[in-house]
Amino acid sequence: MDSTFVKYVLTALALSATPAAALEQNCRFIQAKADREACYKRQEEELAAKRKPAARAAESKTLESVRQMRQDDDAVYRSINNICRGC
Repeated sequence: MDSTFVKYVLTALALSATPAAALEQNCRFIQAKADREACYKRQEEELAAKRKPAARAAESKTLESVRQMRQDDDAVYRSINNICRGC
């Protein structure tokens, strides 16, 4: 590989990782307590907004799997009822 290509890739990776780290550090250095707390609150809300869709997706997947298990159980119970016991 070309060394300049590697440098470009490493630079791109470094720049893409920087905004998240900068976002966390910005609040730490704000001197005014009210502004600093507002910054932390904004960060908390952003993180909560990012986590909500993932939680809802996992919840809906769990509900769907429970529904599927119930349907499978019902099918098994129906087939068992048709078995002659002691004919």
